[in-house]
Amino acid sequence: MATTKIFPITVTESKALAYIGSPAKTENRRLVTSFYGDNDPYVCAEKFQDVRVIKGTGRNKVLCQHLIQSFAPGEITPEKALEVGKELADRLLQGNFQYYLAVHTDTNHIHVHCIFNNVSLNDGRTFETLHNQGKVKERSWKNLLDLSDEICREHGLSVIEDYESSKGKSYYEWTVDQLHLSWKSKLKYAIDQVIKVSDDFENFLKKCADFGVLVDYNPSHKIDLKFMLAEQRENNPRAKMTRARTLGWFYETPRIKSRIENNKQFMAYAPRAKIIRTTADKFLQAPALTRWADRANMKEVSKAMNEIAKRELTYEETMSAAQESFGRQMKLQDELDRIRMQIGDLSKQLKLVELYVKYRPYNEHFKMLTGREKKKFHSEYCYELDEYKNAVKKLKDWYPSGSVPSLELLRKTIGDLEAEQKQKKQLYTQTVDETETLSKSLQKIEQYLGNEQERAEEEQRRKRKKSGDLE
Repeated sequence: MATTKIFPITVTESKALAYIGSPAKTENRRLVTSFYGDNDPYVCAEKFQDVRVIKGTGRNKVLCQHLIQSFAPGEITPEKALEVGKELADRLLQGNFQYYLAVHTDTNHIHVHCIFNNVSLNDGRTFETLHNQGKVKERSWKNLLDLSDEICREHGLSVIEDYESSKGKSYYEWTVDQLHLSWKSKLKYAIDQVIKVSDDFENFLKKCADFGVLVDYNPSHKIDLKFMLAEQRENNPRAKMTRARTLGWFYETPRIKSRIENNKQFMAYAPRAKIIRTTADKFLQAPALTRWADRANMKEVSKAMNEIAKRELTYEETMSAAQESFGRQMKLQDELDRIRMQIGDLSKQLKLVELYVKYRPYNEHFKMLTGREKKKFHSEYCYELDEYKNAVKKLKDWYPSGSVPSLELLRKTIGDLEAEQKQKKQLYTQTVDETETLSKSLQKIEQYLGNEQERAEEEQRRKRKKSGDLE
């Protein structure tokens, strides 16, 4: 499906233009076009600057706008993407703004980058003034979304039909909503996305805001890390932030650092450990309650130690095993995603080949006719002939060489992939269970040890205070 996003550029305009026009990403700039027809990014940067100097006021900090249009893997050819992207730019900007547009083919999905000047060629007004004022339905992201969907439908490309356009959501937000996740699960999901793109822990803290995550990090506090979704704060200003420990072992500070370091990209939610914190006043003032909590805690720790003992591992080896299990889970998730996408693509191709085979006889017969018979046949079987033409057109996008696989081969390939998918799903479920068991056990032990240390320190403070009072 086609997705879009747009954001402003305030610095290094020429670098941004050079990046999207990189020969390595655009087949040596074969997939580049511009308002002037020039594919040199530095020439375009100079022309953008000339218009801002001559037409602009110089007061606006935004230099350009950067829009990205992405397509589902295998849905479109690079040449078609260039055509669709150019049509989107022309219809959105209507000749008022210079643009530089490039199609990138260096990832697993084709996408279009378009950077356009923020100052109008005609009257010097900015893009924000013309397109980001007024009601929601009049703003740039909404116009861009509607135009992109309209153009994609015209070209037979898929779009997000249930997109909640009234709130201006990104594709990421739309995806999360479709998963029907709880607040806590949404928060974990968002944190996982931040970890994927973070260079280090400090970078992670900075990037949380980009994914709608509020973060409170104070290394001097015992509860050093807390999170909340910005959306949750908007809905309930009095909502409290969630402790990282509550989210699970993999969401505590040391583990986030480790995940970033090892490029851990997928979720593994560990249930919250059930260790009771016994340093609160109600426990310190009630020995019976403390004894009950100690027994409950020892029971939980005993379970955790038994899980480790079953595997004949030391504590340090268990930590390594948990990380390795998480890594296997990541790899399996990646493989399952790949298989799912392959099955989806092949299923689309199978339907097209079925249509091609079904309606080809109509087209073959049509080609043999002449004159009035041909017109009559076309009138009677226009639906079948159109279906055949559409199938041929879409198959050419999938197979530019014209060599289309047989129905038997496609069905066999899909069947093999489904069998592989079933096997990997079973293995994935086992790996998730192992990861959760190990991480839960480690979390219980860590919390218990931390609780005991905190209680010992609290007792020392109380003794010192009591001694001072006696003196």
